[in-house]
Amino acid sequence: MRILLVGEYSGLHNNLKKGLLALGHHVTLLGNRDGFKGYPVDLQITAGIWEKRSGAIGIVRKTCMKMFGIDLDQIARYRSFRKNKHLLKNYDIVQLINETALQTSPKLERKAVEFLKEHNEKLFLLSCGDDHHYISYLLKRQLPYSILSAYFEDPALQNKFRYSLKYVGQDYKDLSVFIYNQIEGVIATDLDYHMALKDHKKYLGLAPNPVDHTSFDYQPLDVKDRVVIFHGINSLSSIKKGSIFFDKALEVVKKKYGDKIIVIRKENVPHKDYIKSYEDCHILLDQVYSYDQGYNALEAMARGKVVFTGAGKEFTDHYRLDDSVAIDATPEVEDLIGKLSFLIENPKALIKIGNNARRFIEKYHDPIAIARHYESYWKLNFTVHPEFLEEE
Repeated sequence: MRILLVGEYSGLHNNLKKGLLALGHHVTLLGNRDGFKGYPVDLQITAGIWEKRSGAIGIVRKTCMKMFGIDLDQIARYRSFRKNKHLLKNYDIVQLINETALQTSPKLERKAVEFLKEHNEKLFLLSCGDDHHYISYLLKRQLPYSILSAYFEDPALQNKFRYSLKYVGQDYKDLSVFIYNQIEGVIATDLDYHMALKDHKKYLGLAPNPVDHTSFDYQPLDVKDRVVIFHGINSLSSIKKGSIFFDKALEVVKKKYGDKIIVIRKENVPHKDYIKSYEDCHILLDQVYSYDQGYNALEAMARGKVVFTGAGKEFTDHYRLDDSVAIDATPEVEDLIGKLSFLIENPKALIKIGNNARRFIEKYHDPIAIARHYESYWKLNFTVHPEFLEEE
C-alpha cells in the first residue's frame, strides 16, 4: 500500500514508518519535525521565519495577531502544505497524527483535510496529544487525576492551560466534528486516549506506540556506588506532567541519601541530546498524571531504565502483567519519596525492573508488530474493540 502519514508527535510516525517499510509498504511522512525535537520527515511543513517568537519577527507576529487576529505562523504552515499538494495525492491510506496535524488554525486544518480526503482513498485519525474529544473528556473529571489536575485545583492557572483549553472552543469543536465525519475510524495510541474514546462509534481500538528498540543501546543496569536519577523537563508541558512533584520529592531524597545518589536535571534539550543526557542513569522521572507511557518513558524503558510514569492498575490489567516494568508515578510527594527510597535501598529491584522494562518494549511495542496492527485497522471499516495485544 501507499501510505501518507501526516504530522509528527514524539517520533510516533517515524517509528511506525520503520515498521511499515519492513512490511513492504511505500510510506511518506509529512510533518514539522515536532518543534525543537527535530524528528526527520520526508516532506517538511515549516513556517520559516515566522516560527520565531522573539525579535522583530516576534513583534510583527504579535501585532498581526492583536490587530487582525491573524497568526502568520499558521498561514505560513498552510502555505507550506499547499506547496506539497502535488505529492499528497493517490495514497491508499492517509493518517492524521491528531485533529490539528499541521498545527495551523481550525479553518486551515479543515481545508487541508478536505484536500486529503478528496485526493486519496481512506482517511484515518490518531488520538495522540490534546484535541477536542480528549480535553472535553478530561473536563468531565471522571478520573482521579489527569493533565488538567493543576487547573482544577487552581483555576487561576488557566493561562498556563490555554493551549489545552482552546480545544473546547467552538472552532475546534466544529473542526473535530468535521474530521470525524471524514475519517474511516480513529485509533488510540495509549490507554489515556483509549479511556476517552472507548464508547465512540468510530473508535477502532488501541495500537500502542511503536518503539524501535533495536536503535537503543541496551545494557542491564549495574548499580555500583551511587544510584543516578534523571529528571528531564519540557517547560511547555511541565505543569501538565507534574514535574513539581518530582522536584519536591528529589529535595527530600537528596537530603536523605546525600552522596549515595546523583541527580541530573535537564530542561528543553533536543531529543538526541535528551537521550544522551540520561545514558548513565538508573532511574528516569517522566510524569505523574498519566495512566500509560509516552515516548520519553518508552524509549528509556527500551534502554532498560526504571521509569516513573503511568503504570497503575489500568495499565497492568490491560497488559496482564505480573511483574513491574515501570514505577507508577502519582501526584503524591510522599508516595514518590517512598518509591524512590525503596529503589535506592534495593539495587537488585532496580536491576530486575530494568530488565523487565526492556522485555516489555520488545514484546508489546515492536514497530513491525504494531505496523501489522495498523494494517488490520486500516482494512476494517466498522467498529471493533480488540483486546490488544496478544502475542503474535
